[in-house]
Amino acid sequence: MKKLLFLSLFICKSVLFGQTVLASFPLDLKKTDEYNQILNVENTQTHDVFVFAATNENINILKYNNALFLNDQYLFPKTNLENRSLIGYSFGEDQNPNLYWASEDFKDIIVAKYYLETKTVKLLKFNFPFSTQYIVNFFQENNAFYILSKHKTDQTLIFYIFKNGKAEEKEFNFSSFVFQNKNTQFVTFNKIIDENPIEKIEIDNFTPLDKSAEKNKAYLIKNHLILTLDHNPKKTQVFDLDIENHTINEKSFAQSAIENINKSNSFFNDNKLYQISANKYAFAIAIKDYNSGQTLKDIKVLKNDTIKFKTSPLLLQNDGRKPIELKKTSQFLNHLSFLNIGLSAFKNKQNTLVTIGGTPKTEDFYQYYDGDFGLIDHTESVYFESILNNNTDFIKDEQQPLAIDNIYYFLSLQKKAAFQNIFKFKDYYILGYYDFDSKQFIMRKFTDGFIQPDITNSIINKAIFSRSFPVEKP
Repeated sequence: MKKLLFLSLFICKSVLFGQTVLASFPLDLKKTDEYNQILNVENTQTHDVFVFAATNENINILKYNNALFLNDQYLFPKTNLENRSLIGYSFGEDQNPNLYWASEDFKDIIVAKYYLETKTVKLLKFNFPFSTQYIVNFFQENNAFYILSKHKTDQTLIFYIFKNGKAEEKEFNFSSFVFQNKNTQFVTFNKIIDENPIEKIEIDNFTPLDKSAEKNKAYLIKNHLILTLDHNPKKTQVFDLDIENHTINEKSFAQSAIENINKSNSFFNDNKLYQISANKYAFAIAIKDYNSGQTLKDIKVLKNDTIKFKTSPLLLQNDGRKPIELKKTSQFLNHLSFLNIGLSAFKNKQNTLVTIGGTPKTEDFYQYYDGDFGLIDHTESVYFESILNNNTDFIKDEQQPLAIDNIYYFLSLQKKAAFQNIFKFKDYYILGYYDFDSKQFIMRKFTDGFIQPDITNSIINKAIFSRSFPVEKP
C-alpha cells in the first residue's frame, strides 16, 4: 500500500554514500513468486535481529546478534503453509520466533512456532470468528502479535493478544457511551468504526500525514490502548482501554472555538493531545495535557494572516512530484477545505516536530479553479511544518533531516529495492530491503542529521524533496 510521507527534507550531496551497510546476505528470490515476503525485526528482549524471508516453498530465518553479526541461518519447508500470507511475528519466553500465516480470506490463522535449537516447527491454528466479527487492524509490538476486531452487531471491540502459542481475548463494550455526529444526532459506536476504520499509530516513529489524517486512531502504550475518535468536528473523544484490568475510561476534549467548523482531527503524542480544526476562512491548533485537560497552546490563524510559527513553506504536492510553494494562507485553506485534515507530532531528543495539512479523499479526483492560484487538483495534498521545544513553545530552528528522511530519499533512488522494512534499533534506524540486482538482503544504518563523511566536501544543497514513495507492507 502506498504511504505518503510529508516533511521538508534537506539533503547533503553525499547522502547515498554516507550510510553504513550493516549486513548483507545472498538470497535468490524469484520476481514471479507472489508469495515472496520478508520481515526484518528486532527481538526487543534480547536485541537479536531476525530476517524472515518466505517464498511459497520455504521460509529462510536469519538470526543476527545485537552487533549485527550473523549467528545462524535456518531453512524450514513451508509445509501446510502454502498459499498463505505472513502477517506478523512474536517471540516466546524461550526467545524462539512465532510467525503468523493467514489464509486469503482471513478465516483462519496458523501460528508457526519455530524451535531453532532443534530445527523443528509446531503449527497451531486459530480460527477467527468471521461470522460475528471482522478484523479492524493487526500489528505487533512488545514482542507480541495483536489483532483488533469489531463485532458486527454488538457495540464492542475485541482485542486478541498472541503470546507463547496462546491467544488471549479481551472484549470492550462501548454500548454505555454516548456518541454524536456534527449535527448533534446520536450515532452508534459501530457506525463510527464502520465509516472510519481504526488506524494504528507507532508511537516511537514519525507518522506520515496520510495516516494521521484518519479520523479514528489507536496508540498502544504499555498495557493501555488509547483510542481517539474525531467523527464530531467539535470535539475529540478519547477512550483509555486498560488491557490488563479490562476497563474503559472516557475523556472528551473540545475543539477550539472557530465558527462553523467543518473539519477537525487530533493526534496523541508524549501525553499530549494535539488538535486541529478548520473552515475555509481560518484554522486553529490546540495542544492539551492529556491527564489534566489543561490547554498548553491555542493558536488561531485567519485566511489573511501570516503563519508565524511555520518552519517550512506552505507546500502543495501532487503525488510523486516536486512540491510547489503556496504564497498565501488563503490558498492553503482553499486546498485544505477539500481534503482530509490532519496533523502529526514526533518527539526527538531535542524538540517535537509537527506536520500540519491535508491529504486527498479517496473519492475526490475532480478539479476546480481558485482565483488566486489557478487549477486545484484534488489528488494533491498541502502541508507545512513547525517545531516545538520542551516548553511547548514554537521555535524557528532549522530542522535537520531525520533518519526517516534520509531513508526515504535513499529509497527514491533505489528502484530495485523491494520488501523494505524500517525499524528503530538502539539510537538509529535500520532499513532492510532486498536488492534484485545483487540478489541480496541488505541492512543499512541511518541516523538523524546531514550525512557528511568528508568534512572537506560538506557543501550542503538545501532542497525540498517530496517523500512519497511506496512502502510495502507485509
